[in-house]
Amino acid sequence: MNTGVVGSRVVREDAWGKVFGQTKFPADVNLPDQLYGVVIRSPHPHARVKNIFSEQAMALAGVVTVLTAKDVPNNSHGVLFRDQPVLAEYIRMVGDPVAVVGAETLEIARAAAKLVEVDYEVLPAVFDPEEAMTTEVLPLHPELRPTNVLYHMPIRRGSMEEGWAKADVVVEQEYSTQHVDHAFLQPEAVLAHVDERGHMVVQTATQYAHYDRGEIAHALGLRFSQVQVKTMAVGGAFGGREDISLQILAALMAWTTLRPIKMENTREESFYSHSKRHPMKMHYKTGATKDGKLVAMEAKIIGDAGAYASWSINVLRKSAVHATGPYEIPNVFIDSYAVFTNNPFSGAMRGFGAAQTVLAYESQMDLLAEALGISPLEIRVRNMFKVGSTTATGQVLTGSIPLDQCLTKIAPYLQKGDDSQLLQLKLDIGESTPHEAEQGTSTVKSGNFSNRMKKRGLGLGCAWYGTGYGNGFPDVSSAFVEIHDDGSATVLTGAVDVGQGSNSIYAQIVAEELGLQSEDICVYSGDTDSTPDSGTTAATRQTYNTGNAVLKAVRQAKVRLLDYAAHKFSCPTAEGIELKEGYIGVKGDPTRSMPLAEMVFQARLHGERFISAESSTARSTPVDPETGQGAPYWPYAFGCQMAEVEVDTETGLVRVLKVVAVHDVGKALNPTQVEGQIAGGVAQGIGYALFEELELHEGKIKNPAFSSYLIPTALDVPKIEAFFVEDPECTGPFGAKGLGEPAMLPTIAAVINAINDAVGVRITSLPATPEKILSALELFLKKGGAGDKVGI
Repeated sequence: MNTGVVGSRVVREDAWGKVFGQTKFPADVNLPDQLYGVVIRSPHPHARVKNIFSEQAMALAGVVTVLTAKDVPNNSHGVLFRDQPVLAEYIRMVGDPVAVVGAETLEIARAAAKLVEVDYEVLPAVFDPEEAMTTEVLPLHPELRPTNVLYHMPIRRGSMEEGWAKADVVVEQEYSTQHVDHAFLQPEAVLAHVDERGHMVVQTATQYAHYDRGEIAHALGLRFSQVQVKTMAVGGAFGGREDISLQILAALMAWTTLRPIKMENTREESFYSHSKRHPMKMHYKTGATKDGKLVAMEAKIIGDAGAYASWSINVLRKSAVHATGPYEIPNVFIDSYAVFTNNPFSGAMRGFGAAQTVLAYESQMDLLAEALGISPLEIRVRNMFKVGSTTATGQVLTGSIPLDQCLTKIAPYLQKGDDSQLLQLKLDIGESTPHEAEQGTSTVKSGNFSNRMKKRGLGLGCAWYGTGYGNGFPDVSSAFVEIHDDGSATVLTGAVDVGQGSNSIYAQIVAEELGLQSEDICVYSGDTDSTPDSGTTAATRQTYNTGNAVLKAVRQAKVRLLDYAAHKFSCPTAEGIELKEGYIGVKGDPTRSMPLAEMVFQARLHGERFISAESSTARSTPVDPETGQGAPYWPYAFGCQMAEVEVDTETGLVRVLKVVAVHDVGKALNPTQVEGQIAGGVAQGIGYALFEELELHEGKIKNPAFSSYLIPTALDVPKIEAFFVEDPECTGPFGAKGLGEPAMLPTIAAVINAINDAVGVRITSLPATPEKILSALELFLKKGGAGDKVGI
């Protein structure tokens, strides 16, 4: 069946409500007689609570309750380990919640929170993960690990002795990335109440309603069946809504007081409530032969997990798996560590460990190209993954591996003036269309611009990304589909649409199969009482995983429908029946056809229902814990981007003028949404590369506001030309892969490489602030513009 719904620019089903302000976010919903909750948080990074004095707060008119750790039936939660307290008695980070106040108004609750006195025993704290790894530092979680090393992922492949013996050129460098906040539009908000059934109902914005239900039930000592989590519209997530923030606290107070509880963070409270992107220190040593073939790589990656485990094990595993970049290297030695400190806890964020390593491996590729006297594009072409390549974990790549197609499409945009070598390489790997070449041809040359204080440069970045949970972790999505007797259909799935448009994609999948239009399909998601568990909206997995579950479900329902129609039309087999434009009938015989609605209605009168529930499990195997060998992810998505930047050598300010992005999507189910994901990824990648940095002093956030924590504005987002390569993945729905996270990865490297191309210094520590660029330029000039051009 091919109706053209899949692959078309269908308008998103949530567009109307968001454009006209009708969409309800958690902060928009209220109930009569509700109380307001406010959290008291620790100002210390490491301490014990000796006593909490709430008498003054309780004496304030309008205060109903103050809850502490003793009021929590089961005082723990966490995605991999329940190592995080609901209300803390032992403090491991600034911002740990120690009490929560409930009052008749928000103003009274905030005033009462200031009256709660907490007596702390302050303990020594550790903020440097390398220091925390030493045996002299006491473990923060002795119940989990005897040291602060939460996780170690080794990858061993080939022989390093042989690899280094073959290397004609070796590049060795340290790289580091920073703490980053998710900076989503809507701060955390929750409305919790006990309904007429005596069930706890929690309305919130989350990435995984079924996980929230389990954590709330555990903490309150309830059965899953007693807790309902209803997902409201999600005002951005990016991984920051995978961990619990206010949900348990609101539910606890509602269960205790038997009144509805409303909680909503300020922006500053939001900074302290959710996880951060892992800062990482990365030591890389990479070797290549004189003809540009990679032969050896060593890497040591240390990730700051912060105070709690969250997803750190999975994040640092993903960093190790992706440490080589999308390139074949026969001899690899990698060690990746997740380490507890007293910093804010780190967790899931878009890119999930692959966003940090792209800075290192793509900088190494440019440094090797420079040392060998070949172009950045050429060294990537000589080493890129293709069908049959073997990764550092020993996984043989099959199926859709179209990095070559991505590089072919971007090649014309990297051409600088009369750079004949690059032009010839472009011709060698495949000419693009004349229109693309005209768009992409640039007359920019490195360091050559009309304003001599402002230099322009071009940079290339490539990336790969394994979708799904990975490492054999159960990665299951479920979906329910029913065809109604008016010719429409309903999809039920636990997959939360966090703004990426997944509900619209599921509607397109069902419409395509049934010969309908997407507006004929209703998708209901993210309610634990009525939708099946489809896993978290993360890991770039929902289009692929839940899309497959939806496709299996609608096809199963369709089989029963076609069988019924074959009997109705006296057709020998269901293969002779077709669905098209709202009609069902015998192929090639318009006289034996009827509206789909009429057929389903007649079937209902005869006791037939066209309903199906199906599940889909992603393909993945655990890696060997000693060698890292295995097939941890599938499928992999690939992409490359070109960034053109302008660097002001007087101020160090960088402007990104243009980004050309080419991404492998398998099959673009909705091209408009693909382009939107790419644009959002580019903007977030620019923020990570140039602006965003959580400034900490002894674990305390110094800039918990958008006036000091800088994110890209509309004026910072350049012209973006987005292209996608369609090389169908045979295991995906209609050939589709995910794109949410891969879209931002190449931007980071492309911008950093473009800065080097413009002014001749390499920034190795994100973000590339004006201060860092000026310091690197000053150091470079002191050396007379020669020698080591690596900056800071």
